[in-house]
This record gives sequence, structure tokens and C-alpha cells, in this order.
Amino acid sequence: MKKHLNFLDRFLTLWIFLAMLIGVGIGYFIPNSADFINSFSRGTTNIPLAIGLILMMYPPLTKVDFSKIPIMFKKPKILLASFIITWIVGPFLMFLLSIFFLKDYPEYMTGLIIIGLAPCIAMVIVWNELAEGNRELTAGLVGINSLLQVLFFSLYAYFYLEIMLPLFGIKGLKLNITIFQIATTVGVYLGIPFTLAVTSRFLIKKYLGDKWFNQKFLPFVSPLTLIALLFTIVVMFSLKGKMIVQLPLDVIRIAIPLVIFFAIMFLLMFFVGKKVGAEYRDNAAISFTASGNNFELAIAVSIGVFGINSGQAFAGVIGPLVEVPALITLVNVAFWLRKKYY
Repeated sequence: MKKHLNFLDRFLTLWIFLAMLIGVGIGYFIPNSADFINSFSRGTTNIPLAIGLILMMYPPLTKVDFSKIPIMFKKPKILLASFIITWIVGPFLMFLLSIFFLKDYPEYMTGLIIIGLAPCIAMVIVWNELAEGNRELTAGLVGINSLLQVLFFSLYAYFYLEIMLPLFGIKGLKLNITIFQIATTVGVYLGIPFTLAVTSRFLIKKYLGDKWFNQKFLPFVSPLTLIALLFTIVVMFSLKGKMIVQLPLDVIRIAIPLVIFFAIMFLLMFFVGKKVGAEYRDNAAISFTASGNNFELAIAVSIGVFGINSGQAFAGVIGPLVEVPALITLVNVAFWLRKKYY
């Protein structure tokens, strides 16, 4: 029997649209709303938004069982294929799509590049469950990807934005970002929730037990991700209320390369997985891991480095709006491929 999304996740695209509309309404109809929101800033950091972004990252990281990572090394071919496509092919593919579709919109282009640098560590668990993939393998992949993001995301972002863009003839953006800026942002928005998640997971399991952690704590904190994401969207769009006329076209511009990315990554990983001998459950796990992205981190880094009003942050927000319907479609594609090839 096929699994189904819960009520909140099933209508995630609708909630994001509503949050956008509320934000635009606040910015358009309430005078000085942008000044009020910006009054809570210290330097380049907006305090309420920083809290919201950290809360957004915390629940998915608490769900990661890092003890499952050793499972990965029992399947070296699958692990190697997953690593190459997820961490080498994926970022480069998003880089190329961003340049091709958004070269005339440099802020959106760099925002999309940032999205492509980190594989999903949250909703991938949902897509894998729906597609009846290998839960333990997904947990292992999420664990490895979480650690890699903490350690290497800042280096990766600097490499693609400051070194690769000029190599491809994209000059004059004047990004002027340092690796220290990116590392600091990643340290705050990924390092803090990562440390809190690992610590709380260990302490709760030790003193209250696995059953209480899984049946009480996780259901309690899980909705925080959606609440924090919607809060971020309302705040960001309230600052862009005057740009309401430009909004629909910009959403479409950003959505097209994202949809292409999801489709190519899923199908490429699936057929490579089939080639290296992965059974269906393993193949579903690595394919959804490769095709999804960590939009929470992309939004946090874009806001932290480029600012809350930036096009990079706007591109990050559009990500989950596009990902949810696209990945639900790919769940059905996975079942069709299972029927055809397994």
C-alpha cells in the first residue's frame, strides 16, 4: 500500500504561496513595515530571522541517526556512485543551468548556484518513505551529507562563486565575498542547529529513552521547520511588497532550471544505480538524495552573506515552492520505473 503525505506536507506548496501573499500584503498595504522589520537588525543580521532560520534547520538534523553511517560502507559501489553524482555532478549541473537560464539575472543565478551546493537532509526522508526506498540507507546518506555540509559547504560556495564564475566568463558581479563570511554564516546557521540537534538527541535518548524521543519529542519539534520556513517567507516578502508586479515572472524564471535539475538528477542517479547493481529500495534512496536540495541552508547562507533583501535569498525561498510538486511527481516516476525495470 502506498504511503501518503500528512496534511501539512501535502499542501506545503499552498502554505508557501499563502505566506508569500501575506508577506506581499504586509509590505504593500502597511506603511513603514520594512523599516520596522529592519529595526531588529544588528549589523547585517536580522535577529528574529536568524532565530527562525536556526529553528528551521534544527528538526531535520535531530532526525539524523549518525549511527547508521557505517551501513553505507557495506555497499561501496552504491556509496561511490551516490557521492560522485550528488556532490560533483549535481553542483556543476546546477551551476550550468543557472548560467544558461539566469545569466541576465545575476542575483538569482548566484542564489541558484548556492541551492545546488547542498543535497537535501530533511524532506528526502519523506520522499524516500513515499517511494518505499531503503530507510536505513537514506539515514546513512543524510548523516554523511550533514557532516560534509558542516565541513565543506563554505569552501564549495567560495569555489563556485569566486573561482568558477569568472572561469565561465561571468565577470563584473562584484560579489566581494570572503570564505570567512561564508564559513561564519554556515557556522551560525548550520553549526548551531547541528550541535543542538546532536546534543539533544544524545541526552534525550540517554535519559528518557528511544521510545520517548521518537514518539514524543520528534513529533513535537517536526512542525518547527515548516513554521520557521513560512515565517521567513512572510518576512522576506513583506520587504518586497512593492515588487508584487514582477513576482510571478521571477518565480517562473527560477522554477524552470530547478525543475530540469530535479528531473535530470533523479533519472541520472536511478540509471547509474541500476548499472552498479542497486536493488530498487537502495536505488530510490540514492536517487531522491541526489535530486533534492537543502533549501533551508541555501536560504540561511543567502540571507547571511547577501542580505534579506537580496535576489539570492528570494531564489532560495522559491526552491521549496518548486521542489514539493516536482518531487511528488518523481515519487510516481519511481514506482513506474520499479514496475518497468524491477
